[in-house]
Amino acid sequence: MDNHGGRRGRAERDAITVEIGYALVSAAFAAAVLFGAIVGPAYVFDLSKGTRGTFVGVGATVAVVLFFARVVSVLMRFGRESQPNQPGRTNPDS
Repeated sequence: MDNHGGRRGRAERDAITVEIGYALVSAAFAAAVLFGAIVGPAYVFDLSKGTRGTFVGVGATVAVVLFFARVVSVLMRFGRESQPNQPGRTNPDS
């Protein structure tokens, strides 16, 4: 991340690729777990078709929202952490 305003180096491109992959995989896993947690009881307790459909619809909606929220939060955090510090100043978090 040394080339400010220039082309990205190989290491920076690799870091971005890994972070995008992590964001997508972790978001898919979290969405699948939440979907299963919402929809699972509808099948375990043998609810009616209409109720089961409602659970599936709510589960899918919540899973999609969680997926996008997770991807955005991971990528936004990566963007903030990759910003260079101001030269000549100490980092208060160190």
